[in-house]
Amino acid sequence: MFSCTGYAAMAADVSLKPFAFERRDTGPEDVRIEILYCGVCHSDLHQARNEWQNTIYPCIPGHEIVGRVAEVGASVTRFRKGELVGVGCLVDSCRECASCKKGLEQYCEVGFVGTYNGEDRQGRGITFGGYSRAIVVDQGFVLKIPETLDPAAAAPLLCAGITTWSPLRHWKVGPGQRVGIVGLGGLGHMGVKFAKALGAEVVLFTTSQSKVADGIRLGAHEVVLSKDPAAMAKERGRFDFILDAVAADHDINAYLDLLKLDGTLVQVGAPETPLPVSVFSLLMKRRNFAGSLIGGIPETQEMLDFCGEHGITSDIEMIRMEEIEVAYERMLRSDVKYRFVIDMASMPAGA
Repeated sequence: MFSCTGYAAMAADVSLKPFAFERRDTGPEDVRIEILYCGVCHSDLHQARNEWQNTIYPCIPGHEIVGRVAEVGASVTRFRKGELVGVGCLVDSCRECASCKKGLEQYCEVGFVGTYNGEDRQGRGITFGGYSRAIVVDQGFVLKIPETLDPAAAAPLLCAGITTWSPLRHWKVGPGQRVGIVGLGGLGHMGVKFAKALGAEVVLFTTSQSKVADGIRLGAHEVVLSKDPAAMAKERGRFDFILDAVAADHDINAYLDLLKLDGTLVQVGAPETPLPVSVFSLLMKRRNFAGSLIGGIPETQEMLDFCGEHGITSDIEMIRMEEIEVAYERMLRSDVKYRFVIDMASMPAGA
């Protein structure tokens, strides 16, 4: 074991604070990573404040991790010291079920091990995440980050990026398709970038006039204000695929009605309350309503390689570690364009 430091939530109703803990030593299959940057996901806030009623304290959040390899185990063949690498939302799975064997570890039939607040399969306790100086991860769950990318702006690719990439690839989005992206936040802005790079005609749906210009800048060919009934009516039955990244309550049927025959709407935003679906929105044109969860390791590496080839990263705002609570409050107000990233070099002295 070696001593490490991070920022932890000790209870749901207190601010995160510096925390000293022990990381496991680098085993034969492990990669020890010096963390440079960690993105801030809305899931971090949910877990820190126990909003899903499953948090185990102390909790060190963070699953959008980019850093340099500091040490590799004796059996590690895929990574070398000094290499730029990343760790996303999962650090282990059963590796034996049908999903795992297909490289779909996020759908592990036993349940994947989360990068934080997950139960280690080797009996080593609860996992601690990327709001820390270092992390040790099995090589099978470490990803190569293209050196051509800004490492800070690449960090959100490990969650926001793969969450939007996976459904776009699974439903084979590409040239000749009209694709809608609902919501321009941390997920939505990546959806716009990816759909454009994959060759689709991209239409952004937003409730905010202030996001129209940004939507065009990010790659949308058109922006529709979803509060405008006439504008929505013009889009009815015109879409092959819609990616809904909105986590707030909204009328899902308004978007299902925009799909063509056999069109698909995939939900990646996670509203707190169920979304009522009119069955006739599905029946009339044999439409599909689906969901998607992050991505497996092979698919995440594919996404990172694609980003390296096309120069795609997240739009970020860098923060210091001690600013995390301010970032959480701003995130609740949607006051970020479009992802906060922590500079781990800002970890306070002594922490």
